[in-house]
Amino acid sequence: MSFSKKAKSPTQPRAFCNRRRLLALLTPVFAIQSMGLTAFESVWPKEWFEPAMTASQLGIKRFYESPVLSPDLPLITQRLPNDPVVIVPLDSIGSYGGTARIIAEDLGMLFGREGLFIISADHKTILPNLAKSWHYSEDGRTLTVNLREGLKWSDGHSLTADDFLFATNDLLLNTQFLPNTPSLMRGLTLQAKDALTLVYGFPEPRPLFINFMAQSPELFMMPKHYFAAYHPRYTTPDTLKQRLDKIGFLNWSTFITNTGLQQRRIPELANQPSMGAFVPVSLTPSVSRYERNPYYFKIDPHGQQLPYIDAIDAEDVRDNAVAVAKASTGQLDFAGIRMPTQDIPLLKLGESNSGIKVNIWRRLHGNDVVIQANFNHANAKLRSLFWDIRFRRALSLAINRDEMNEIIYFGRGVPRQVTVIPESDYFEPYFATAYANFDLAAAHKLLDDMGLKDVDGDGLREYPDGSRLTLTVEFVATETPKQISMELVISYWKAVGIDVRLKQIDRGLQYARAIAGKMEMTVWHADRTTDILFPISPDFWVPRKLAASLSMWNQWSLWYMSNGHQGEKPPAEIRDLQAWADQLATSMDPAQRVRLGKKILGSNADNVWTIGTIGLAPHPVVISDRLKNVVERGLWGWDTRWTSPYHPATWFLAK
Repeated sequence: MSFSKKAKSPTQPRAFCNRRRLLALLTPVFAIQSMGLTAFESVWPKEWFEPAMTASQLGIKRFYESPVLSPDLPLITQRLPNDPVVIVPLDSIGSYGGTARIIAEDLGMLFGREGLFIISADHKTILPNLAKSWHYSEDGRTLTVNLREGLKWSDGHSLTADDFLFATNDLLLNTQFLPNTPSLMRGLTLQAKDALTLVYGFPEPRPLFINFMAQSPELFMMPKHYFAAYHPRYTTPDTLKQRLDKIGFLNWSTFITNTGLQQRRIPELANQPSMGAFVPVSLTPSVSRYERNPYYFKIDPHGQQLPYIDAIDAEDVRDNAVAVAKASTGQLDFAGIRMPTQDIPLLKLGESNSGIKVNIWRRLHGNDVVIQANFNHANAKLRSLFWDIRFRRALSLAINRDEMNEIIYFGRGVPRQVTVIPESDYFEPYFATAYANFDLAAAHKLLDDMGLKDVDGDGLREYPDGSRLTLTVEFVATETPKQISMELVISYWKAVGIDVRLKQIDRGLQYARAIAGKMEMTVWHADRTTDILFPISPDFWVPRKLAASLSMWNQWSLWYMSNGHQGEKPPAEIRDLQAWADQLATSMDPAQRVRLGKKILGSNADNVWTIGTIGLAPHPVVISDRLKNVVERGLWGWDTRWTSPYHPATWFLAK
């Protein structure tokens, strides 16, 4: 069969057509607006983009507290830090009271993580939080951090340098606790000048270490007065065993990982000290309750201690359909994590009679579905096929992204390659558009030039030697619409004669096969596309680590990770990527970092190391009519910990 003629667009499955009809019916009911960050800046408080002011700077001398707090507590002036941090709410000063209803996965959305630093609402600037100030040495090898005075954990114990020394020296740098030290922490040292001054040391400049600390604050501080009782350095073996046996843990490292870092809901661990706005008071398998932290260090401009909401009831809901049903019928005050794009029409229908509002945010995923070919696969034919730039460009050009966008995302996503978000300093439009146009004729020609012909007349191409060409894409159905996306992609590829099979696997198998380099092709979603995480984790563009999300170049990653002792030495163009990433991580010159980042992203645009589909997709965030001060349009994603830049401690429940 000849492929010289233009192929017809593949017939879409019935389910896709039904979705289109549903969308047509619901179009008058809802509208999803495209957005850019500059539009947000005009309606969000300017204070969200600057270091927070303090009570003394604003002349606030009187402080107020929720009436539900126990009269047996110390006075509020004794619970607040010496100079409380002032947070400006989005719309209005809130009132105290109420219990918010959510599902457990959204807990972090209501009180986030408090650390030394926070991420600004511009999604790129690092601001002080528990830290009062910080500075790098001129050579970038020393970071000095000054803590605010008078900060306290939720049980009233003072937050001091000891809590950071414990987290870093006794846990993160302890191979009994963390056998594989994260690359950004290798060679790290931490000392304390005094109770409020931390000095981090590095073997080479690490100007972006604060990005890591701001994005994952829970790694860098732990209440030593609480967890030392479960650490072998501070507890006798017999006592430690008795304590762990009592709460059902076999070893201390598992206990601290599950409770201190991952914050699993274990009933015996209610009232664990926290710096967050809420603390756990009842942890059960079905519903957990969190109540306001009486020692929380932030206030509003009227001197009221935050948070406004008194309590949170978090229900354990495992099924996405159940979560969507609860959100759409007004049974939740906030829902985000488990809300799929595809259910926006259903959720929007609930606005008319369920007392909810569906805000449409934009996902920070640079791409919802990143298609990866395994350049290091054991099969020599596959390696040669995937390494041929004509093949990667042909597959990309054969994808009808505009049609995908209409069918899956109601036309509100952005057809693009795998790159950073447009607000990034590292972004260039070409990075998103290169080989992302739909051009079947060009795709056919590239495949023809490779000698991939249909030998037996079945409409599918064979290798130049006449042997069968069949590819398998394995995937995990998580976070983004991977299955429906890949069903469409495979139909497009079949139209140019490439036979591809789709295979869904579970997350454990994905991890094992990705790490082992066994998959021919796989897909993931591309976060790490903001100026917070891209410069420290450019892993979709550079082979530097092994992960379930990465299956392009394991052997080259092993070579890099082992300093050439394991894996395979990469080709010159891949070594360039690795060298640029190293230079980016250590350069003290911001302009030089941007130049290096653009070289990495430009290489992906030219070489199509990964194939993108749709990015910057609409994400539904459902709130009840009574929940106030929530931004109508925001950016949603792991890079900036979802709602953290929007100060959820200032949300309140209207009476």
